[in-house]
Amino acid sequence: MSAIPGVSSNPLSGLNGSRSSTGTTGNDLREVDLDEFLGMLITEMQNQDPLNPMDNSQLLTQISQIRQIGSTNQLTDTLTTLAIGQELTMASSLIGRNVKALDDSSKDIEGSVDRVSVKTDSADPNNRQVKVHIGGSTVDIKNIREIVPSSS
Repeated sequence: MSAIPGVSSNPLSGLNGSRSSTGTTGNDLREVDLDEFLGMLITEMQNQDPLNPMDNSQLLTQISQIRQIGSTNQLTDTLTTLAIGQELTMASSLIGRNVKALDDSSKDIEGSVDRVSVKTDSADPNNRQVKVHIGGSTVDIKNIREIVPSSS
């Protein structure tokens, strides 16, 4: 029987209150990703009693859960991408407009938006923040407090 990297012979080890190899704690199975779930399923099937195999309905339930996890992950990724796109569109529409905001150093700032940038986290490239630039200051799009009407 070959071992699966990152999966112990006990399919539920790391999920009973101790820390698993992925950093999840407690009985919170919502944090188990697709690879972990598949590893647990394969380990469970390898360790089942050959004279009393798993019921087909249990196997179908687990396969259904795998599909649900995959769909949920895909939906989360799509919604995250959509939210970033919406923030970028909103920030782009502010170029040339006067705003009042809290900059990255927690100071109140007021001025015209010069440009927009997207900051990506080096540890997690999917974690992106939309920033607007007012003079020499950088402001997270979420920290804009007021869009000041132009005085014309």
